[in-house]
Amino acid sequence: MTTPAPGGSLTLADDLTLSRMGYGAMQLAGPGVFGPPKDRDQALAVLREAVELGITHIDTSDFYGPFVVNELIREALHPYPADLRIVTKVGARRDGTGAWIPSQEPADLTAQVHENLQHLGLDALDVVNLRIASFEGPTDDSVAEQFGALADLRRQGLIRHLGLSGASDAQLTEAQAIAPVVTVQNLYNLADRHDDALVDRCAAENIAYAAFFPLGGFSPLQSRTLTDVAARLGASPQQVALAWLLQRSPTTVLIPGTSSVAHLRENSAAADLALPADAVAELDTIGR
Repeated sequence: MTTPAPGGSLTLADDLTLSRMGYGAMQLAGPGVFGPPKDRDQALAVLREAVELGITHIDTSDFYGPFVVNELIREALHPYPADLRIVTKVGARRDGTGAWIPSQEPADLTAQVHENLQHLGLDALDVVNLRIASFEGPTDDSVAEQFGALADLRRQGLIRHLGLSGASDAQLTEAQAIAPVVTVQNLYNLADRHDDALVDRCAAENIAYAAFFPLGGFSPLQSRTLTDVAARLGASPQQVALAWLLQRSPTTVLIPGTSSVAHLRENSAAADLALPADAVAELDTIGR
């Protein structure tokens, strides 16, 4: 029997439906998202448990490791379930020390797509996000050349759908003039609400808004309001923060990461947590 997708599903195209509660595989690599995992068997178990929980949306990239995470996904899940959708990213590489190096020349973006295909064991990638922003945040720099290169690969059948990661509103508009955009993956959570208008735009245009660092990222969310609301609802603060994101917009999808099966189950359970209106009103004050 198929397990229902936690949080329900979002249909973006005839051949693209994502579970709204996804799984971000970044943390399966070693410290600093570099090198092999501390416990390979546990990493494989997390991936298999995600599928058992009904998650059909796994977020990854070949620059996690590098290559390590995609190879783990292939080992754990290939041949892939028919409804599983793997969303990957291109636009960066890692040097020998693990530093993140922007790499967005069209020829190298093409090479990165082929590397993702190879390491995942696929003939075509479900969704490829163009990673745009640096750690300083989004800009309005043109993405036409880079996105155009990926659009060419889409026409060749190597990519089914395209998205953006770390994008501004203007960059989304520019990309849409080149090819359809089905996902935007940006930093957004209870405490960081800079993308409110873009979240609403994505909902209006049926674009999946994938909130990365939904729990605050490298500096976990710390809020007395969040703690108090969670205690009142009998849930963890992390579950409440994830549930708030799912209720924020009908096209919000989540990709929380973990290397623990227990933590994965806790995150997944947040999809069943319905926040009452008074709790949402309290939580809304955190990022304002």
